[in-house]
Amino acid sequence: MLDTVIRFFQSGGPFMYPILVVLAIGLTITIERYLYLSAAKSRNRKVLAEIMPMLQKGEMSSVIQLTNNSNATVSKILSQGLSNFKSARRRDDIEASMEESIMEAIPRLEKRTHYLAMFANIATLLGLLGTIIGLIKAFTAVAQVDPSMKAEILSTSISVAMNTTAFGLIVAIPLLIFYTLLQTKTTEIIDSLEMATVRFVNHLTKFKNQGQQGNGQ
Repeated sequence: MLDTVIRFFQSGGPFMYPILVVLAIGLTITIERYLYLSAAKSRNRKVLAEIMPMLQKGEMSSVIQLTNNSNATVSKILSQGLSNFKSARRRDDIEASMEESIMEAIPRLEKRTHYLAMFANIATLLGLLGTIIGLIKAFTAVAQVDPSMKAEILSTSISVAMNTTAFGLIVAIPLLIFYTLLQTKTTEIIDSLEMATVRFVNHLTKFKNQGQQGNGQ
């Protein structure tokens, strides 16, 4: 099987190499983004699992300390909400400040993922370009040989030229799948951040209302 792959690659011509480079870069981005997003999701879940019980008990000092000491994305967002908790007059003010933090976090979560779709298109186009150039060379060569050999040479040349298109598609299809999977994972994290923001603001509002009622009594 290895010999078949090597022969397939060698017979494809020079355009096989840039497609291989595209594949290597795409896989590197995929692995790096997957590890980053998985770590971010894990850290966010851990922080929320610790913070929510504290909020329910009204332990605001512990919540503040935890968000300040954590480097999780959700910690920075909640910390922004806490910093505006006392000065904010309306719930919308707290939500707006936290929404701003989410908008700042989104580019870090989506970083480099969009390149996968671009590399998939590049791989496909390089494959097509290699095939076209190979066909041009094939027809040029056929014009200069004996008529009895034209059919054999042409069929062989076309078969070789098609290898670049096949390899381009072999690279493009997985990259598009990886792109979709990473986009889905990123969307899940963003949705979880927005949900955590709503839950957090609900607890802060409840805590603030209880404090106002206590002062009124």
